[in-house]
Amino acid sequence: MVSSAFKPAVNRFIEPIARLAIRAGITPNAVTVGGTIGTAAAAMYFYPRGELFIGTLVIIFFALSDLFDGAIARLSKSGASAWGGFLDSTCDRITDSVILGSLAIYCILEDLAIYPVIIATIVFGFLVPYIRAKAESFGISCTVGIAERTERLIIALTAIGFHGLGIPHILAVLMWSLLALSAITALQRVVVVYRGLS
Repeated sequence: MVSSAFKPAVNRFIEPIARLAIRAGITPNAVTVGGTIGTAAAAMYFYPRGELFIGTLVIIFFALSDLFDGAIARLSKSGASAWGGFLDSTCDRITDSVILGSLAIYCILEDLAIYPVIIATIVFGFLVPYIRAKAESFGISCTVGIAERTERLIIALTAIGFHGLGIPHILAVLMWSLLALSAITALQRVVVVYRGLS
């Protein structure tokens, strides 16, 4: 989807920086963990306080680590490892849930009725990658989906950031859209697994 379309251009931008990081002795796993800690801390600090726009800007900065850890792993002599892939996937689940969980806390504190939608989106955020992992344990490739993690994260941060700027209805519209896209993605993957096991 979006991530695939822009991947070549993004790689041209980040590869020189990744090479500098490798020469400095920075490992992809260190980048992954650092980005996760930074993202989680920013979400938990800024969002419940209602500082949504500045919080989103800080989170975007740390979220870029998700681009660099992969590039560092790909360009380094050691290359990508099974542990690195596991760590990256686990940290993705942490950051996604903390971002939306902190937003849900803000909505509850502000008495915004959208918080059940956000909680449901967290559930589907775990379900989509779980279905893929379970499918792959059966030997079934399951990478399909109308909205993969990158697209879902972009939608979430756009909704939060623009709501922080006071744009009316943007949070409700985009969070409902995010829930729908996540549910469709999960259903698409369920269908793939069903067909693969039939």
